[in-house]
Amino acid sequence: MPMASVRPNVRLQVDENLRSMLVGSLMRKVKSRNWKRQRYFKLQDDCMSIWYKSKKTGNPKSTFSISDIEAVREGHQSEVLQSIADEFTADRCFTLVFRGRRGNLDLVADSPQEADHWIQGIRKLIENVKNMDQKEKLDQWISDWFHKADKDKDGRMNFKEVRVLLKMMNVNMNEDHSLHLFKMADRSHSGTLEGDEFVLFYKALTQRDDIHRLFNEFSKDRKKLTLLEFADFLKYEQLEQVENLETFAMDLIATYEPSETARNLHAMTLDGFLMYLCSPDGSIFNPKHEPLYQDMSQPLCHYFISSSHNTYLMEDQLCGHSSVEGYIRALKKGCRCVELDCWDGPNLEPIVYHGHTLTSKIFFKDVISVINKYAFQVSEFPVILSIENHCSIEQQTVMAHHLQNILEDKLVRNTIDGKVPTGFPSPEELKWKVLVKGKRIGKLQDCLNGQGEDHDTGEVTDEDEAAEMDDENIRNELKKKGKGSKQRLAKELSDCVIYCKSVHFQSFKHSRAHYNFYEISSFTESKARKLIKESANEFVCHNAWQLTRVYPSGFRTDSSNFSPQEMWNAGCQIVALNFQTAGEEMDLNDGLFSRNARCGFVLKPAFMRTTESNFDPENPRDTAGYRPLNLTIQVISGQQLPKVANSKEGSIVDPLVRVEIHGVAMDTMKQETRYIDNNGFNPVWYETLNFIIHVPDLAMVRFVVEDYDLASKNDFVGQYTLPFTTIKEGYRHIHLLSKDGTGIPPSSLFIHTRITEVPGR
Repeated sequence: MPMASVRPNVRLQVDENLRSMLVGSLMRKVKSRNWKRQRYFKLQDDCMSIWYKSKKTGNPKSTFSISDIEAVREGHQSEVLQSIADEFTADRCFTLVFRGRRGNLDLVADSPQEADHWIQGIRKLIENVKNMDQKEKLDQWISDWFHKADKDKDGRMNFKEVRVLLKMMNVNMNEDHSLHLFKMADRSHSGTLEGDEFVLFYKALTQRDDIHRLFNEFSKDRKKLTLLEFADFLKYEQLEQVENLETFAMDLIATYEPSETARNLHAMTLDGFLMYLCSPDGSIFNPKHEPLYQDMSQPLCHYFISSSHNTYLMEDQLCGHSSVEGYIRALKKGCRCVELDCWDGPNLEPIVYHGHTLTSKIFFKDVISVINKYAFQVSEFPVILSIENHCSIEQQTVMAHHLQNILEDKLVRNTIDGKVPTGFPSPEELKWKVLVKGKRIGKLQDCLNGQGEDHDTGEVTDEDEAAEMDDENIRNELKKKGKGSKQRLAKELSDCVIYCKSVHFQSFKHSRAHYNFYEISSFTESKARKLIKESANEFVCHNAWQLTRVYPSGFRTDSSNFSPQEMWNAGCQIVALNFQTAGEEMDLNDGLFSRNARCGFVLKPAFMRTTESNFDPENPRDTAGYRPLNLTIQVISGQQLPKVANSKEGSIVDPLVRVEIHGVAMDTMKQETRYIDNNGFNPVWYETLNFIIHVPDLAMVRFVVEDYDLASKNDFVGQYTLPFTTIKEGYRHIHLLSKDGTGIPPSSLFIHTRITEVPGR
């Protein structure tokens, strides 16, 4: 590790914006119109973190890392800053958006120039973090720990500070051993470590015996891997299938080998080998599945679509905060179907909130404006607005006006070619387009090109309305009205619904006989489960020609989620989850949509794309092309596992690894390793787990690290979830994610995987 990692980043400090940030600024931190406090913000010398303190003396300072910041938004782009727009001009305001579910930071600078310094400076720093290679990220991580442990800030650490550091880093090391490493690194015999001495200590601490053993297996002289030796490793262990293996090996050496001498010899040292294994090229996730690699020209109903439920809610379903931020975060995660519960608002302005509850309210027009801005920042493929319409005719007309005036030509208001459609257009044909899902008057073919009736309103049955209700009580009220009751619908709003007309589901037979492809039914999770249990194959065939939306039960008032996997097993495309709630269900959703450029669309397996399919998720053995596979995973070791949140000071985790398979019922299972006592820093398992995967195309694999607790439930440490079909075989690192799905570098697992045919098939 170079000395620069524990010294100020001189290269960055020559930037004018960053020089201003290093001096610091007094700015207003804003939480509401009535809560504005002055805070002093200053970029630290390492250019990797910012500290702030209140104007009052004596208050402790706090810090946050640049790597925790996802984006900077200029001007009044948050609801909080919009509320003070009459007090502070947009050119003085900006918002820091943090990764995960941490709240945003809204700030007001004293001048437009000062605001610009911070906006441009932080963007540069975010870009710098993004462009760091694996070694630089690790160096920065070491530097962060050095500064945390260096209590007196003198740039050196005595043995007492080192002992504290080890506890902070999840290491419970024998005092004699750690003192031995300390003395070995203290070359100046000063009783402290600084600069390169600390680097030496860290290298001794983090020596990877597992990597060393693997390196020696393929290196004849045990000093380096020759080009041919490294190529053999890539071929026989990593099972890399490339046209020219030696060229591929040379490229990896050029990328990851730190020694210029070794690079010139086309050889790889142990350090280079480790850097390669810790890199994206050594990850378990197949890099070929990172970009857009799937066919996007098939009908819309042939794709799983990343979908959000009650997108406006940031918390629970009863008293939670409604915010346009929910839409921004969902769209930035690649979500392609968002939900709007629309009710009459003041001054003829419709509002969005969870009706008949104490959740706060936001204006419909503000939601549409945010969708217009963020819909296609992450993905160019279509966005579906799932609208629950509770508005009067007058306010429905206002809704239609906002949709048309704000979204303009993004809004789909006619079929793609203006003709009567016979099937869904593809995501490719609907690029940059917004579809409205809701009720519609009459049939689509009767209203094309201005045809159909001229009246301003029409009627739809309350059964259709009930199909879109998430609240159990509202549905019960509608039932009391009687089957034949009607609801009025404004023609302007009706005309905005083209390919996603909401209809009430009666049966699969009824749908085939009476419905068109563009008519979509919504199901509560319990109704969908019942249909899967009773007629899973019919459900699969239904979803080959129509879209289906599944949403959480109205009883989930805490915004918890159901498992989306069982719905995907039946081919349901729009499986709507509460994006604001972290956990296993969102891990699966994030994992499924982590491939294909994270565009929010994943092509369903071929056996789910035909109405003649014989696939039954309850009994997959009868499916044409049934081919089960063996998955063997050797869990080798863990690296720098994080401490459990809110754990006692000085406590060390006792980690275990659980591997979960989520898929059809036959595939769903869990296996785990033993726990390692008191070592979250470099635990070693070398344990092998075996699974049979009956439907590989639907299986998800979730790796979970937990802190074992004999007396109570194990604590969550980290996880990583990916589709089975994206697994790379061989020796691979798994870079763990936090509970809310954000990275926690350099925490990882080191594993070996093999996928083989099941004998006798």
